[in-house]
Amino acid sequence: MRNGIMLEYEKHGELKTKSIDLLDLGPSTDVSALVEEIQKAEPLITASRTEQVKLLIQRLQEKLGQHSNHTFYLFKVLKAHILPLTNVALNKSGSCFITGSYDRTCKLWDTASGEELNTLEGHRNVVYAIAFNNPYGDKIATGSFDKTCKLWSVETGKCYHTFRGHTAEIVCLSFNPQSTLVATGSMDTTAKLWNIQNGEEVCTLRGHSAEIISLSFNTSGDRIITGSFDHTVVVWDADTGRKVNILIGHCAEISSALFNWDCSLILTGSMDKTCMLWDAANGKCVATLTGHDDEILDSCFDYTGKLIATASADGTARIFSAATRKCIAKLEGHEGEISKISFNPQGNRLLTGSSDKTARIWDAQTGQCLQVLEGHTDEIFSCTFNYKGNIVITGMEDINTIDSFFLDWLLEVPS
Repeated sequence: MRNGIMLEYEKHGELKTKSIDLLDLGPSTDVSALVEEIQKAEPLITASRTEQVKLLIQRLQEKLGQHSNHTFYLFKVLKAHILPLTNVALNKSGSCFITGSYDRTCKLWDTASGEELNTLEGHRNVVYAIAFNNPYGDKIATGSFDKTCKLWSVETGKCYHTFRGHTAEIVCLSFNPQSTLVATGSMDTTAKLWNIQNGEEVCTLRGHSAEIISLSFNTSGDRIITGSFDHTVVVWDADTGRKVNILIGHCAEISSALFNWDCSLILTGSMDKTCMLWDAANGKCVATLTGHDDEILDSCFDYTGKLIATASADGTARIFSAATRKCIAKLEGHEGEISKISFNPQGNRLLTGSSDKTARIWDAQTGQCLQVLEGHTDEIFSCTFNYKGNIVITGMEDINTIDSFFLDWLLEVPS
């Protein structure tokens, strides 16, 4: 989640949208002064809209202050598939989520009731990579070891398209922010972009010499990055498929690669025990983040791009300042490798999932462990917050279990 407001306006009879980022908005920000500043830079916000914009920002400010001192409770345990799970993903609101499995299906679930809403069948091998087209949430993409990607309707479960063209397993995928393209990454060393309207291949991104295991778009959707076992990350022009930059510096396989919100930086994690920060415009390395004693398995920015978190096979996680590149907290407590890490939307909490069969909630400023989420009987391979930060979904590989944790305030009923 980012802090911001979306403007909708008409130009030459066509409806257009424009976003205004509020990355520095906090609980103590002077909203009136902020609105004045925005009006100077944005002619679309006229004097007649001032109060409306103020109200919107005040509501956003109130949300930033929520959830800070609440704990999660175990809400549901679901036996999801007959074979092991591969991945879980939430829609934006957290009202439903999907699971991929070795049983060749993807299942859609209602978060509140635990009811299975749909089973998406049609793949001929493991369904490994899954995603909603957030923030819209009306489509699902599934990538499979059968070398195809399928696009589905959330509402009906109908398969819109089957994207064929890869010559090996699809292991990662992503929608662009505009939900017009799906990108797929494969063990065949290529990534492909697909048009979700007509089902046609837009282009093939060729240049890696080993498997592509990570890909992500920037927030404007005009760039995509691919991370590979060939130790490199490539930046591509999403419109033309042209190679823009090759990020060379890691000396082992890439585990993660992503942009910060304003698209100025790229963060890469590697099996070489380091993360590297790169200038997204010129592809130059601006910092190497060190300190872990084993492979980096996951890494992420917070939603403002001010903080960086890293998770390692050494059983620890670290928080770095993106500005100073210094480690500001070390998260210790897990008894096994940490495979997943993510910030909540407010940026004040971190979620980690580990092979020690637990997930943990941490204070993002101090590194203090606030809560241990227990209940699994095997390692946690996937965990995520919803957009509001009040629901956590965790997935365990062995007996195909999904746990959902809700914040305790969901139990409160107004008198």
